[in-house]
Amino acid sequence: MTDTPAGRGARDRRVLAVIPARGGSKGVPAKNLAPVGGVPLVARAVRACRAARLVTDVVVSTDDAAIAAAARRAGAEVVLRPAALADDTATSEAAVLHALDDHEERHRTRADVVLLVQCTSPFLLPEDIDAVARAVAVDGADTALTVAPFHGFVWRETDARTGGTGVNHAKTHRPRRQDRPEDLLETGAAYAMDADGLRTHRHRFFGRTELVRTDPARVLEIDDPHDLARARALAPLLDAGRPGALPGPGDVDAVVLDFDGTQTDDRVLIDAEGHEFVAVHRGDGLGVAALRRAGLKLLILSTEQNPVVAARARKLRIPVLHGVDRKDQALKQWCEEQGVAPERVLYAGNDVNDLPCFALVGWPVAVADAHEAVRGAARAVTTRPGGAGAVREIAGWLLGPWLDALPA
Repeated sequence: MTDTPAGRGARDRRVLAVIPARGGSKGVPAKNLAPVGGVPLVARAVRACRAARLVTDVVVSTDDAAIAAAARRAGAEVVLRPAALADDTATSEAAVLHALDDHEERHRTRADVVLLVQCTSPFLLPEDIDAVARAVAVDGADTALTVAPFHGFVWRETDARTGGTGVNHAKTHRPRRQDRPEDLLETGAAYAMDADGLRTHRHRFFGRTELVRTDPARVLEIDDPHDLARARALAPLLDAGRPGALPGPGDVDAVVLDFDGTQTDDRVLIDAEGHEFVAVHRGDGLGVAALRRAGLKLLILSTEQNPVVAARARKLRIPVLHGVDRKDQALKQWCEEQGVAPERVLYAGNDVNDLPCFALVGWPVAVADAHEAVRGAARAVTTRPGGAGAVREIAGWLLGPWLDALPA
């Protein structure tokens, strides 16, 4: 692969995550739309990729309109896969190469690293995705994959005369676990490849392959109805506190919102007299109004001294603290005064000055176009950018189907 240029860090590398998701499935009908933890498998994969710090673009490759719609709702771009790449004989690499070419042609840019992320692994974490991406983008591997420690004795049926044969052990000797070399099981969840190398070799394991260890408790591939049932049973345990998981009705008592870059697009217009103007989103205003009517405590918290912040708070009829130097101290004091447990607070922000507040609350949320460090520290990431409906999206998480039913 092409070496990473000296001084060029991960942030400078374009990392494209491709999620193949065909509509047809023989083992589990409509498998990629099957909900686990209340979220379709394809959406879980998209959210995990979007929450990964190194991923710059997320694409779902599909031949199915319903999967495409679910992928777009979760925040991914969609590449419609031709029929020739959608049957049982088509390889995942072929789908990835097609998506890579399509994405680069549409965006007039070239990816440095391409990821293959399988939505049939529902408990894949953003840090696992980052780890395989980093192996290629930063550490110089050509390819990488997620693996998990495996200590089992493997058998294979041979013929009627011999019956079963040991694959990683002899019948005459069964060494103790600590005396055996550790085997590593390919999880099937995430792979990373140098993009140019993939174009040349057209398979996922060329060159030097780095093995990225993951938690074996999270290794589960959904291939049949029994796997799906196990995933649904495990979701309440494995999704607890999971990055990329979303808060729902009853999870939050208070919502605290940053202003610039969260309720705006982070731009400021200045006229000849030096007056500053910002643009906000009407949908965000509707979301705040719905949260207020639902009885949640609300606050706008900003370091910005511009009176437009207070004016927006008056318009929304919620409290505001702005022009503060230490947002985390102000937030802690506000929680004490309001009698709100910090772990029951959702804080939405976009830039590095929000990170101290992220460390205080139970639900740190980054808007879609937040700084990569903020996205990496967030427990959930919106699909909408700041100033473009991100707050309305958060309201939808918290109020669910009740959002649109609330009186205007």
